[in-house]
Formats: sequence, structure tokens, C-alpha cells
Amino acid sequence: MAIWQRAGEVWPHCGRPDLSALRAGPAGRATNSMSADSGREFVDANVLVYLDTSAGAKQAARPGSWNGFGGCLSVQVLQEFFVIVTRKVVLPLSIDEAAERIREFARWRVFAPAAEDVLAAIAFQKQMRISFWDAMVVLAAAESECHVLWTEDLNDWQVLGRVRVLNPFVNLKN
Repeated sequence: MAIWQRAGEVWPHCGRPDLSALRAGPAGRATNSMSADSGREFVDANVLVYLDTSAGAKQAARPGSWNGFGGCLSVQVLQEFFVIVTRKVVLPLSIDEAAERIREFARWRVFAPAAEDVLAAIAFQKQMRISFWDAMVVLAAAESECHVLWTEDLNDWQVLGRVRVLNPFVNLKN
């Protein structure tokens, strides 16, 4: 039987990690300018890049529910977004343009991880056999009380903990 450990606590893992247990004690905080929404959706950096018009063809594939909707993301996602749009796209944004986009995304619920969250992500990485960075994103989604994680980095419709992975570009790959 696999177990989760955090700050001296141990609890059993029964197939699907109960990430709500990760909220016990000091953890990263999510800031929010939106009202509470049980249907929150977390957005990974790769999807944010495609929301930007400089990213090209995938831009039009964003989920329709984001029109006028504030999603959830993390500090890590904002950092990755900045590096990608200023260095790795065909038409990079200037630093000022990228900073403005980040200001816009910062209106969404933003999860800022604490050291305990990093340790929890390490355990999650080992248990679920995903990359550490993906584990941090899944943890941030769970901590932000999101039931959906929009990303192209994990398997479409995969369930990790209480978070379902959806790839908004899955139909565009063929």
C-alpha cells in the first residue's frame, strides 16, 4: 500500500490520491479576484500560449467557457508562459507585452506554492509516474479546487487525484 507523507503526517493512498488532505497545515495560497466557483478550471502554460494570437493555429481551439471567465493557474504557469512567449514562439513578445499578458492572467485565481507543496508534488510524481513539473501543475490545480486541468502535456481524460486532464487540442493533432 502506497502512502503520502507531509510534515510528519502519513495517510493511506487508495488508488486515487486525496489531494484535499494536502490542504492541511501550511501550504501555498491561491489568490482570487473572482467569486467562489465549484466549476473552476486550471490552465497550463502551453494552453495559455495558444490563447495568445502570436501562437498561431491552435489559438482558435481554446475552450469556449473561457470567454468572460477567469480560470485558475499558478506562479509556475506564469513563469513558463513568460519564457515561452518571449523566447520560444515564432513571433516572440517583447518583455513589456509579455508582462501585460501576465497582468491580465493574474486576475485569475493564482496558486503560489509553499515548500510543503513541493514535497507533496515529489510524492505525487513518484506515485503517479509523471514529471515533477506536471506533478506541480496537478497539485496546483487540486489546491485551487479545480476539477479540470487544461493541458497538452498529460493524457486527455486522464484523472489524477480529483483532477481530470483535458486537452483542448486533441482534435487538432490529426
